[in-house]
Amino acid sequence: MPVEIDTIGSGEPFSTVSVHAQLTGELTSVNFKEGDDVKEGQVLFTLDRRPLEAALLVVQANLDRDSAQAANARSQAERYQDLAKRGIAPRDQLDQALTAATALDATVAADRAAVENAKIQLQYATIRAQLSGRTGALMVHPGNLVRANDTEPLVIINQVSPLYVTFAIPESRLADLKRYLALGSLKVEAQLPANQGKASGHISFVDNQVDVTTGTIKVKALFGNEKHLLWPGQYVNVSVTLTTDPTALVVPTTAVQTGQQGPYVFIVKEDQTAELRNIKIARAAGSETVIAEGLKKGETVVTDGQLRLVTGTRVAIKTEPAQQVAQ
Repeated sequence: MPVEIDTIGSGEPFSTVSVHAQLTGELTSVNFKEGDDVKEGQVLFTLDRRPLEAALLVVQANLDRDSAQAANARSQAERYQDLAKRGIAPRDQLDQALTAATALDATVAADRAAVENAKIQLQYATIRAQLSGRTGALMVHPGNLVRANDTEPLVIINQVSPLYVTFAIPESRLADLKRYLALGSLKVEAQLPANQGKASGHISFVDNQVDVTTGTIKVKALFGNEKHLLWPGQYVNVSVTLTTDPTALVVPTTAVQTGQQGPYVFIVKEDQTAELRNIKIARAAGSETVIAEGLKKGETVVTDGQLRLVTGTRVAIKTEPAQQVAQ
C-alpha cells in the first residue's frame, strides 16, 4: 500500500507574460482570438507603421547626406596633408580640414545609430508572442490608440503545458517528504473534482521556509498537462506518494465503524457469528484503510449491515461479493 500525503492544491501557469506595446500608436490588427493557443514568435498585434517608416526614411536620408559630406571632408583633409608636407598649405588649414572630417565622421556614426533605433522602433510595431501558451481576454481592439508601457496589458498569455500544481503540506510531514525526496523523484497525482480526470506529475520545488502562520510549507509539482486537463487557478485533490508498504494489512474503509472506544470492525468467526473487534488505524488510502493493530491476515470483516450486529449474532452471507477478507 502506498504511503501518501493527501492535501488540496491549485493549478499555476508554468510561465506568464503580460503583453504590452513598447511604443504609442494606433492598433491596426489583432491576429488571434481570445482563448487561442499561440506559439512563441507568432504575430499577435500590429500597429500603424507609416509614421515609423517615414521616420526611418528621414534618418536614412540624413545618413546618406552626412556620409557624402564626410567622404568629401576626408578627401579635403588628405589633400591638405599632401600640401602641408610639401610646405604649400599652412598648418592651421590642415588642422581645420582634419577637424571637419572628424566631426563629420562622428555625425555619420550618430546617423547610423539613429537609423538602427528607427529600425528597432519599426520592429516594435509588430508585437509577437514571447512564449507558447493560451491567451486570455483581449483588452483592446483594432482602431484603438495604445500607449507605450501602459499599465493595462493588451493580453496575458499563460503557459499551461507544462503546468504547476501548488499545495501545502503540514510541517509535521516535512521530515518524511525530505527523506524520501532525497532518494529520488516523488510521484504526485492530481484528482479533479467530481472524478473529471486524474493527472500525474512529480515534485519540482519545496519552499525554503515554513509559513509560521499556518504551520505548512509550500510545495510545487510539475505536470506535463499535454491534454490541458489541469487549468490555472483550478483546485484539485493532491496525493503525494512517499513510498510503498509491501506488508500493509488493509480492509475496505466501509468495514470500519467508530464507537465510544474508537474505531472497530465486526469480523465473522468460523462458527458464522459476529464479533466486535477494536482496531487501531494506521492510515486511510482511498477506499481502503490500513490497520495497525486488531486484525489478522485472512479474517473476514463485515462491510454492510453493522448496525444490526452485536457480538455473538449469527451471520448469513447472502452473496459472495459481500465477503471481504483482510489482506
